[in-house]
Amino acid sequence: MIVTIGGAPATVAARAATSTIPIVFNMTADPLKLGLVASLNRPGGNLTGIAMLGVELEAKRLELLHEVVPTAALIGVLVNPSNPQADIQLQDVQKAARAISQRLLVVNASTEQELETAFKTLAQERAGALLVGQDSFFTSQPALFARLTAGHAMPAISAWRAHVEAGSLMSYGSSLLDAYRQTGVYAGRVLKGEPPAALPVVQAVKFDLVINLKTAKALGLTISNQMQLLADEVIE
Repeated sequence: MIVTIGGAPATVAARAATSTIPIVFNMTADPLKLGLVASLNRPGGNLTGIAMLGVELEAKRLELLHEVVPTAALIGVLVNPSNPQADIQLQDVQKAARAISQRLLVVNASTEQELETAFKTLAQERAGALLVGQDSFFTSQPALFARLTAGHAMPAISAWRAHVEAGSLMSYGSSLLDAYRQTGVYAGRVLKGEPPAALPVVQAVKFDLVINLKTAKALGLTISNQMQLLADEVIE
């Protein structure tokens, strides 16, 4: 059995490598849109797993960021161009931006050096906030994002609690703890002989909003009581 927890790229690579070894995935992407399963209820092939909403929440993350930083005339959107869902991310965010008349600046990065360059571009263009797109490479860099957002005084929202714990402003996304627990449950069932084809893809139903008040204060932002009450966790 193969368990993939590196997002869509890892799952796509595993599927390309074998059509017979059972694969249990954990990713923030729609496996149906990526052609990995025949249907969510009956996957049909050698893959099943947990599909956390990630890309589908980009519009909601933009809405939350706009509410916290309403004075940002320009909001940056960071995407990894090598991510198979990068185009879908941008389409959803751009549609949400048009609805609130928000200007966007799209910047790309797939390496640490490119991240540094992207933040310099955001600073040069005077972006007032940043939406970090869903991507496994970005997920793995909480300390780097905390340093860059602090160094450029950039209010940022991402999908990952770890980024906020490291010092970024906000996160909103599927609960990773719930998703990893279910991944382990499915891995155990496959090891006991159940075929992936018969195990329905589990979709995340719990989402966490986390806010770092210490970071907000350092950025000169006021988080409303209403927003704090909406948060699942407030880091002080």
